[in-house]
Amino acid sequence: MFDLRYHVASLAAVFLALVVGILVGAAISNPELADQAEMVRQRDQILRLEDDLRTASTRLREQRAADAFVEAAYPVVIAGRLADKKIAVVFIGSVDEELAPAVRDALADAGAELLRLRALTVPLRSEALEATLASRRTLERYRGEERLSELGRELGNELVQGGETPLWDVLAGDLVEEQSGGAKGQADGVVVVRSAKPQREPTALFLGGLYAGLQGSVPIVGVEGSSTKPSAIGVFKRAGFSSVDSIDTAPGKVALAVLLEGARRGHYGMKESASRVLPRIDPVVPAGTDG
Repeated sequence: MFDLRYHVASLAAVFLALVVGILVGAAISNPELADQAEMVRQRDQILRLEDDLRTASTRLREQRAADAFVEAAYPVVIAGRLADKKIAVVFIGSVDEELAPAVRDALADAGAELLRLRALTVPLRSEALEATLASRRTLERYRGEERLSELGRELGNELVQGGETPLWDVLAGDLVEEQSGGAKGQADGVVVVRSAKPQREPTALFLGGLYAGLQGSVPIVGVEGSSTKPSAIGVFKRAGFSSVDSIDTAPGKVALAVLLEGARRGHYGMKESASRVLPRIDPVVPAGTDG
């Protein structure tokens, strides 16, 4: 797990070593013969390290405050936040045995229903997919690599809308590694987890279409663990999703629930890609209460 305390300590050590090195060098050298360019470079490096250290220290304080707040208030803050909400979960790759429980716990703690889960096989099994599409006259228009984006978009839309899902019904055997929950009912939000490595074409083309198809009137949140490498946050940002980079922590679970509730889109967590640890948390309005 990424821990800002170690990051701050390492920055401080580098900063101290650099300052000591400069002081020792200045003491044993003739100032008139000093390499001015090197001195300027080292001074600029010190300024950059000071800024990095100040930023890391601020983030560490924010992380500690968020941890303390959530530890004390987690049950109250999250309970009922997603009451009666139905959420779909998509894994790009196999179901991650560490992150899946974290997502399920966050949804359960917030009162949401896990409507359906789909874990997609990546990279695409292109030949099998093409053969299946060719065998159905109604699906021939999706044949060919140039149509993968359109195919992904339609599948994304079906996943959110539910009801009649002709593409998933036919293509699940080629696309889905693991699934739970049926197609009935529209999702009120979607959680996306990339458990596989970054994909190249043609799979990347398909996934781009899928991400576009998921978008609409419901919140979409991409999540990963605090130690996930390589990070998928950049992909989620480009897709227009909100993101949580530490779903395996209590603050991450709260951030996911608040975003699925309808908070303004943003990027939250413990990593440098996050704008803040937590989004703004409004009080939960009990069901049946006006205003």
